[in-house]
Amino acid sequence: MHAKRRRNLLRQVKGYKWGRKKLIKAARTATLKAGQHAFADRRRKKADFRRLWQIKINAFAREHNLTYSRLMNLLKKNKVALDRKILADLAVNNKTVLANLISRVNK
Repeated sequence: MHAKRRRNLLRQVKGYKWGRKKLIKAARTATLKAGQHAFADRRRKKADFRRLWQIKINAFAREHNLTYSRLMNLLKKNKVALDRKILADLAVNNKTVLANLISRVNK
C-alpha cells in the first residue's frame, strides 16, 4: 500500500522540475499546490472569457460609434436576450447580423 501510494504520487508529478519529480515530500507539496491552482484557475477561466467577450463586443461597438456600455444598455432596454458569449461570436464571425441588430435597436 505504501509503495503504491508513492508510485501514484510520482506518476502525478512526472514532468515537474528539479526535486519535485523524484522526492516524496517535495512531490506531495507540489501536487497539493497544483491542485489548488487548478481549482482556482477553473473559476478564473470564466472571468477571463467574460473579459475577452467584452473586449470583442466593445471593439465592434466602437466601429459603429457606440460604447460597450451603451450597446449593452440598448440591448437590455429592447429586451434582446443574447449573452456576451453569443454577441462576441457574432462580432467576430457574423458582423452583418450584429450590425443589423444594432441598427434596429439604435432607433
